[in-house]
Amino acid sequence: MLLLVRHGLTEMTGPVLAGWTPGVSLDDRGRAQVAALAARLAPLPLAAIVSSPLQRCAETADALAEGRSVKVETDDRFGEVHYGDWTGRPLKELAEEPLWRVVQSHPSAARFPGEDGESLAAAQHRAVTAVRDWNERIAAEHGPDALYAVCSHGDIIKAIVADALGLHLDQFQRIQADPASLTAIRYTETRPFAVRVNDTGGDVTALVPEPTAETAGGNGLRPGDAVPGGGA
Repeated sequence: MLLLVRHGLTEMTGPVLAGWTPGVSLDDRGRAQVAALAARLAPLPLAAIVSSPLQRCAETADALAEGRSVKVETDDRFGEVHYGDWTGRPLKELAEEPLWRVVQSHPSAARFPGEDGESLAAAQHRAVTAVRDWNERIAAEHGPDALYAVCSHGDIIKAIVADALGLHLDQFQRIQADPASLTAIRYTETRPFAVRVNDTGGDVTALVPEPTAETAGGNGLRPGDAVPGGGA
């Protein structure tokens, strides 16, 4: 199962589009958030912890790894969207740009300006490809029931969730991923299951899957089957 973790708060989170701005670290609020999240996730046996290369995610991942024998691995494909010339600008200023409405209403058509500007569609493609690659690796090395965490960014997490839900990218703005939130997705051969989205508190021990839980009790269900009525 994939556990998507958004980094904690920084001084730029909210008023400014940080993007790939170097040296953006967690502030005191963010450090407190990720410490609380790490404590919540402590009971979970994580087979791997993967991080965006950006500092705020690396610091979040390090908090999750503290006290574990798992080392943080970095994958650039989980890095923030390349916002190009929008990087470092105040959101209230960007909201006046014509492209803002495209990002809100038709994000699949949005490409950010500048030589290093990326389209949201390309960002989703690289992130979802990374998820598929890591799913295969984790299952091969640790078994199909293993849990692993990926520390990433709001738009990247929303794009991965949209893919898991079978939503067109134009609907991804309906999904929320708050700072230091947890989103859990279970992948099967036939479909993903969004187990939790934007979870910011509460017990997480139920995320540890029972081996072959789908067939326990002789109910004959396959791993990708959805239970009519919702199940127990």
